[in-house]
Amino acid sequence: MTIRFANPADIEQWMQLVRKVKDNFPGLETEEALTEHQKTVLSFIQKGGAVCGEADGQIRGILLFSKRRCQLCFLAVDPDCRRQHIAREMVGLMLEQLPSGRDVTVSTYREGDPKGIAARPFYKKLGFIEGPLSEEFGSPVQIFVLRRKQTIQ
Repeated sequence: MTIRFANPADIEQWMQLVRKVKDNFPGLETEEALTEHQKTVLSFIQKGGAVCGEADGQIRGILLFSKRRCQLCFLAVDPDCRRQHIAREMVGLMLEQLPSGRDVTVSTYREGDPKGIAARPFYKKLGFIEGPLSEEFGSPVQIFVLRRKQTIQ
């Protein structure tokens, strides 16, 4: 498995994986929404905020993050490749790019939502803690926060 920054040539495979997992993400229900998401992905790639996990020439994991907001914006792993630490390694590369003293946020499903069964324990294992409840794309979510201490220079 190779964890690397995505480039524009990856967009076709990236979107194939998005289509495979889209039912787990609010806001990706229509072709129009998927087209908009593709534009968003290309924008993140341009800004250096897109990471992918690749094996055997195929993209198996995808992650979008905002350096400015210190936020993990999108994370998905091919269902056939889960439990291989792809997500953890992609998050690791993302964290190397973010300012060390700033907290990192991610929104995920609320407790009790079946779609959050894997995501919530995964984020907790990485050290994220439960934060405020919110809503995204009309779906109830919870913000998780990874507290990162300021380092004294």
